[in-house]
Amino acid sequence: MAAIGTWLSLAAGCGLACGTDPDLFFAESPQDVARAKELCAGCPVRAACLAEALDRGEPWGVWGGELLLRGAIVPTKRARGRPRKSQIAA
Repeated sequence: MAAIGTWLSLAAGCGLACGTDPDLFFAESPQDVARAKELCAGCPVRAACLAEALDRGEPWGVWGGELLLRGAIVPTKRARGRPRKSQIAA
């Protein structure tokens, strides 16, 4: 648990987005999730963030530039609600 506090305090102290706008990393909209993933691209604690999130089995959110859902990495976030009929494969 000490390692988590170390990189989180580093993130907040350096003005990284996860420390200044944490809600973005738990957003509902696919566009906001994509933005959070972009912000992680150059983060100095990206690898540690992702590794610890996977170890803890984080249920959801953007961690280390990857979207986690039920503790596993998923490529994209689907918008809330049912998909449009035009989007369903025939």
